[in-house]
Amino acid sequence: MGSSLDGMNVLVTGASGGIGSAIVEEIAHQGGFPVIHYGANRRAAEQLLERIEGRGAMVQADLFSREGPRELWESCLQQVSKLYAVVHNAGVRTEVSIDSDWDEWHAAWSREFQINVQAAADLSRLAIEHFSRHGGGKIISMASRAAQRGYSAEALPYGVTKAALVNLTKSIARSFGNRGIVATCIAPGWVRTEMAENYITKHGFEAAVADIPLGDIATPAEVAELVAFCLNPSQRSINGATLDVNGGSYIR
Repeated sequence: MGSSLDGMNVLVTGASGGIGSAIVEEIAHQGGFPVIHYGANRRAAEQLLERIEGRGAMVQADLFSREGPRELWESCLQQVSKLYAVVHNAGVRTEVSIDSDWDEWHAAWSREFQINVQAAADLSRLAIEHFSRHGGGKIISMASRAAQRGYSAEALPYGVTKAALVNLTKSIARSFGNRGIVATCIAPGWVRTEMAENYITKHGFEAAVADIPLGDIATPAEVAELVAFCLNPSQRSINGATLDVNGGSYIR
């Protein structure tokens, strides 16, 4: 019996980071062929490709630019002729105060909407067109607990953009499910990434887990396993769902 993702080409954006690299490794482990997107960190992408023994491909694109998503898509289809799924993992979190300079305020909101929402929307549009010609496909978006319960004052754009990503998932699910397109969202709380480690260094581990009943933080591998589960061809009825990975810190 083969692995659940045998022979399936999956584009993973922001793949050189902690969660993205774990997703790539899990896809490869289950027999899939991950297309590793990176923005600036080529070496991290190369190391990731080495870890999966070359069973994938690399593509570079600047998703902060308006042209980036289309350039990424074209580069991806030069590597593989058909895609089975797209995982929107690329994202950014900017700290900006409501007391900040207006130019700084607008720049932060524009930057986060570009990569967290607009780039995902552009790639989703391209994916929907592609999947519609090839009998369907999957779109998985990495949102956040922040989208569900709100976020802190020093980083308002993050929660707002992640909430938009949840709504994008619901809209795709309702609008294009009849084309065999399954859209799912994953909303992690704290995950053991650089962002979490920086917080722990600054505030301590107890502060990070204070509102998590489990008393611990998710690992990137935990999130990656859930992504692979959603990618499984047998999982179609989760269309439109947002799956929470937050240790019980937000229950709806």
